[in-house]
Amino acid sequence: MKPIIGISAATMTSPRSGREHSRIYLERDYADRVIEAGGVPILIPPGADFVSLGPILDGLIIPGGNDIDASNWGAENHPEVTIENPERTKTELGIFDHLRPEVPVLGICYGCQLLNVHLGGSLIQHLPDVIGKDYHRGDPIQNYRIEPDTRLAGILGDSAQGKSWHHQAVDKTGENLRVSAWHEDGTVEAIESTSGRWFVGVQWHPERTEGEDAEKLFSAFIQAVLDAKAARMVSSR
Repeated sequence: MKPIIGISAATMTSPRSGREHSRIYLERDYADRVIEAGGVPILIPPGADFVSLGPILDGLIIPGGNDIDASNWGAENHPEVTIENPERTKTELGIFDHLRPEVPVLGICYGCQLLNVHLGGSLIQHLPDVIGKDYHRGDPIQNYRIEPDTRLAGILGDSAQGKSWHHQAVDKTGENLRVSAWHEDGTVEAIESTSGRWFVGVQWHPERTEGEDAEKLFSAFIQAVLDAKAARMVSSR
């Protein structure tokens, strides 16, 4: 059987009723990439029972979203911050904490940032304050330098391209995480686990970036899911 990949969903205001958080929302590109790579995507809405759901997933993707409350690392929110629906965040972290320990996780943009913070890291809240320009938003195609001898280098080589849409980025890395890619301006563009489960977090948006880099990343994630699932089945015999 193909592996089951949970993808957390956001919420949006209904244009019909005007009710806040009344529609569940996910860009189709995420599901399409998982299907193309050989997985079966299931959408996880905010408020889902993460205690029941976490243990049945073979893999987890936390996709893009709004910003993370800076109180999580003891700071005040920047005026440019738009905080993600707390119910979504609570559900995502609950699922992550209830996954089997070997289950691979892919974090994209907000998902990369969220798990970095959850594991004890912090964020730069507004990149233009640091680099002086606001060119990481608007879906520009950017080039990234990948650190050698990293999991990401084994997938993509020494460089990658991706569409960018963010104004925050990793500052201090969380526990058992390392930086695996950079923008030329010094912005952290990817992190990964150094122990425990397979985890890669990228700041760019591979789900809507055309080309081999995106295909290789999703394929590597699904392969990691298959490998973990096979190892679990062997150990349970």
